Amino acid sequence: MGHTALNHNLKTLAPLPERPLVSIIVPSFNQGRFIRTTIDSVLQQAYRPLEVIVVDGGSKDDTVSVLESYGDLPELRWTSEPDKGVADAVNKGFARARGAIIGIQSSDDWYLPGAVEQAVAALQAPDRPALVYADFATVDAEGRELFQSRIGQYTLENLLSKQTWVPQPSAFFRSEVLADLNGWNPAYFVCDTEFWFRLAFRYPARKAAGLWAQRRLHDDQRNRRAQDIVSSYWRMVTESSDLQSAPGRLQRAARCGAYLTEMRYNPSGSAWQASAALWKAIAEFPSVFPAVRSLPQLLPGRLAVGALRNRVGRMLRGSSATAAGSPSQHAPTAQP
Repeated sequence: MGHTALNHNLKTLAPLPERPLVSIIVPSFNQGRFIRTTIDSVLQQAYRPLEVIVVDGGSKDDTVSVLESYGDLPELRWTSEPDKGVADAVNKGFARARGAIIGIQSSDDWYLPGAVEQAVAALQAPDRPALVYADFATVDAEGRELFQSRIGQYTLENLLSKQTWVPQPSAFFRSEVLADLNGWNPAYFVCDTEFWFRLAFRYPARKAAGLWAQRRLHDDQRNRRAQDIVSSYWRMVTESSDLQSAPGRLQRAARCGAYLTEMRYNPSGSAWQASAALWKAIAEFPSVFPAVRSLPQLLPGRLAVGALRNRVGRMLRGSSATAAGSPSQHAPTAQP
């Protein structure tokens, strides 16, 4: 279904110039150990013209020293002053951006080579999307790759039901939509997601091929505040004027997405409540079942049972090795 029920509402954008300026906004606070990697990943892109706009919230670590080390580099502009949080920082960046295309990159994440050029090409496609995004890799605090995310294809229905989602590290959009959308709404903890939702109801969007960014996992991230994320996501769904006037199927898809968010972040820490949230998502929007049927939360306690089975297996293997006699000096001992 996707956009079919709302195609008549989507706004048409004019073609982009051949080499549009790309503005990368970097909101920052106390990420001095990571921010050089972020900035360098933009400056080392082969695509030009581009600019980097760092909006730092008055960091107390060495962030400012890192920024000062770039000297008077014309492609980098930065400020460091107290702000009201990430939404305020991003909105300041929007006001300062001069590009026809904007990306928002966290000061602990970075772009992979070729990302900007590929994003520009995707936004110049004949269907003239206002938003494009691609896959990304997740790394640990030291930059070691943990896994790669393969995100589902875009339709509005898939976005609402969490069968696809827009990862900020690998998303780019047309700056002209800001006159319509008014930036990030600080009333929502999930202000980035809420922005993508408003954009999706008004403009074409699509998932592009490729791996465009690396997202870093570490202890200081906002996405560890599970209850704030879940509560804000539900508020976004229930308060959205776009959803209130949307077809019932899209409203059910959005409630499904909210339950899946509840399952993923699971503020209670209860396996039973995570499972209940997953089943509520399926009840709201049965079409999501093929995408979630392999999740361990589908059956309460499935993860615990699997861990217990592995532990028992290791114990039995250890017992078998002991019963066979003491190992010689050349034989490996059984691993626990």
